[in-house]
Amino acid sequence: MNQTQPPGAEGTAGPPAFTAFTDLASRALGASVVAANDELFAQRENLITAGDAAFDPAVFGHKGKVYDGWETRRRREPGHDWAIVRLGAAGVVRGVVVDTAWFRGNYPPFVSIEALAADDYPSVAELVDAEWTTLVARTDCAGDAKNYYAVDDERCWTHVRLSIYPDGGVARLRVHGEAIADPRLLDGTFDLVAAENGGRLVRTSDAFYSSPAQLILPGRARSMGEGWENARRRGGGNDFAIFALGLPGTVRHLEIDTGYFVGNAPGWVRVGVVDARSGDLEADDAWTDILPRRPVRPDTRHRFVSTRAVEATHVRLDVYPDGGMSRFRLWGELSEATREEAQQRWTALRA
Repeated sequence: MNQTQPPGAEGTAGPPAFTAFTDLASRALGASVVAANDELFAQRENLITAGDAAFDPAVFGHKGKVYDGWETRRRREPGHDWAIVRLGAAGVVRGVVVDTAWFRGNYPPFVSIEALAADDYPSVAELVDAEWTTLVARTDCAGDAKNYYAVDDERCWTHVRLSIYPDGGVARLRVHGEAIADPRLLDGTFDLVAAENGGRLVRTSDAFYSSPAQLILPGRARSMGEGWENARRRGGGNDFAIFALGLPGTVRHLEIDTGYFVGNAPGWVRVGVVDARSGDLEADDAWTDILPRRPVRPDTRHRFVSTRAVEATHVRLDVYPDGGMSRFRLWGELSEATREEAQQRWTALRA
């Protein structure tokens, strides 16, 4: 384990690079907090709630101050407290954020992170008795701060365990990493850019209100806040987002959903792809349109057939001149060679 910077300090450069990876512990991705040894003051499920923790100094409950996080009682005997999270997608963990927002006199001074690769859906008893691997050894943790811990481990995991020493409260747990889909689930046509299949945001021109990373989350958005919304463009040009596909594949049809975007959807969209193994993402002529520029409608789920059948590793979504949408899907398939490589990598990462 290597810390990119001292816990609790973002520094002038902002958060570390690993936070650009998908949050594998996101409830939006399907994660859940399956167990905790204690949650007397605040329930464990709050650990993976979307967004930053809220705090109202005037709100108290029967057990004490109400916190938007997980909080255990004051420990009077040896030991420590823990919570287990089943990741929304199996993956390689690149870094962990332990956010102790608003926990100032009751945060844990030390934390550790362990991981487990489990088949199927083990019971809580089986998880507790399993052999866990340390990703972040017991280390310092600051109060009322985002504590960043980089991870150097290339194996694929399904669960993580957060341990706090000896007790206290944690507002949020983020587990950033590279989702690795089970190749057995990628037979036939599937969503090549879906976060749960390894797709991720690489770059965007603007994420003023919300990130385009939300476009590739599972299910339909339930509100405008669950999509991508950029600022109103006052100059020339247009906004865009570039995604890496989970695996190289050939797109057959697309879905562009502007659901809930009524007065702020794009006027037009365009979708291009590139194979970064032979082309340069920075070269305009390397990109091939699979959906030439065309108009889209507000609050509408659009489905289009790809105009070109080319294998690609990345996709660029252009919106004109700006505007938001709720979901982006690329339905396609893998070549036999790519499928074999994916199976080999899956086997190696799970060893």
